[in-house]
Amino acid sequence: MASEAERKQEESEKQQVPSRYQFYREVAPYFGLGIQLAIAVVAFYLFGNWLDERYDTKPWLGLTGVFLGTLGGFIKFFKTVSDLSKNKQGKL
Repeated sequence: MASEAERKQEESEKQQVPSRYQFYREVAPYFGLGIQLAIAVVAFYLFGNWLDERYDTKPWLGLTGVFLGTLGGFIKFFKTVSDLSKNKQGKL
């Protein structure tokens, strides 16, 4: 038979597991934000670089692509964080 202390320890371990999963569930939407920002910057740079080579305007369209990718990425980043924080406050 398990002692009272062992039973309490098992119960506390069972309670900790869902809280850990809850933490991952709460932060999961934030994990992809940095990747989205980086992909936006790189994609717009590559498109601008391609246009630079096509129209012989180096480096202006590549730099414009970096600027637009950064701007768009940050707008998406802050919108997503704002929406997620509003949803979290609504649950409280």
